[in-house]
Amino acid sequence: MTPELIGLLGIAALLVLLAIGVPIGVGLAGVGLLGLAVLISPEAAVIKGGVIAFETVMKYELGVLPLFLLMAHLCFAAGASRDFFDVAARFVGHRRGGLALASIAGCAGFGAISGSSLATVATVGSAALPEMRRANYQPGFAAGALAAGGTLGSLIPPSGALIVFGIIAEQSIGKLFAAAIIPGLSQALFYMVAIGIMCYFRPALGPKSARVGWRDRLIGLGRIIDILLLVVFVIGGLMIGWFTPTEAASVGVVAALGLCVLRGAFNRRAIGDAVASTLRTAGMIYVVIIGAILFASFISVTGIADVMSQWVRDMHASPVLAIVFMALLLLLLGSFLDGLALMLLTTPIFLPIAVELGYSPIWFGIFLTRAMEIGFVHPPLGLNVYVIQGIAKDIPLGAIFRGIVPFLVADFFHLALIIAVPALTLWLPSVTGG
Repeated sequence: MTPELIGLLGIAALLVLLAIGVPIGVGLAGVGLLGLAVLISPEAAVIKGGVIAFETVMKYELGVLPLFLLMAHLCFAAGASRDFFDVAARFVGHRRGGLALASIAGCAGFGAISGSSLATVATVGSAALPEMRRANYQPGFAAGALAAGGTLGSLIPPSGALIVFGIIAEQSIGKLFAAAIIPGLSQALFYMVAIGIMCYFRPALGPKSARVGWRDRLIGLGRIIDILLLVVFVIGGLMIGWFTPTEAASVGVVAALGLCVLRGAFNRRAIGDAVASTLRTAGMIYVVIIGAILFASFISVTGIADVMSQWVRDMHASPVLAIVFMALLLLLLGSFLDGLALMLLTTPIFLPIAVELGYSPIWFGIFLTRAMEIGFVHPPLGLNVYVIQGIAKDIPLGAIFRGIVPFLVADFFHLALIIAVPALTLWLPSVTGG
């Protein structure tokens, strides 16, 4: 049996394990260890697994992950969960679809402190969906806007997905964060344009709300100034070189602690809950990263990536055509794999091919995260849709998926733009130095 065939069987086995509900990290590590045992030897595979686990846990760069998670949980403890939506609603709620526009803005703002799609849609959705329903928004449209907006949490820095990709692909996390800013903001803009077009032709989807005076708007804006300053200072300092990623995350934790003090949320229970939540999430992600590196080592030994690269070269297809085919395959896999599993499964295979085609690994990280985000909302998996349905159980899943369709169209156009214009991703890292 050739190494390439063993690699294909390993990928198929991993897909089966994930489909039957085996945890991502366990599946990746199990297939990686077993594959290495077959290809090299059981003793060498065990030694390799131990070395990878030790080196991963000891990596200085990996400290950025629990620190940014702690920063986010401290911001939650300080009461930043619904402020972004409230402020946006005061400014644009009086327009057609204004509360839907506010939900997108709220998701973008909250995504800058949460780094998670599911956390963003759950938090902003619990605040925004009742408001939109009270304003007589069409339920499917309102739920669809929130499910789509929640995906912004995976791309806008500090993104947990980009941190994981940077560690797996050995790329600069600072450059990935810088590269994500323009695609993240343009993604939010595409969603807002979609809302504007839908509400222009069908005003009943999102009726106007009462106009709020400037005094109340400025009062609301004052509630998020401290959070905005924290995000700008941490991410901006990282981008212009004041901090390394780990230093930026450390500064963010200290600033978030100061935020808790200023907002009167600094107490033993709040800090304890934040630390406990951080440890649970970070522990799970550490297991996933160790498993992913083991799986990547297995894939590297099989030579599948080299075979696929040679196959692409023999096709004499243009790089854009090859990337489009890759995007279609990612969207297909995203129909039954969750986002993190999709990223960890495909990075060891697709990244070498993208580099062979002349694409930057930084660009590929944004492209992969963007494709992963679409998987959060398109059927049949669509985890964000199920989160929203959990908040509003009376809205049928079918209605939410129908409400998602216009946002999926916007997603496809946005992904096509990222493929067609790589400078959209690479310009900011080039001028900031990452």
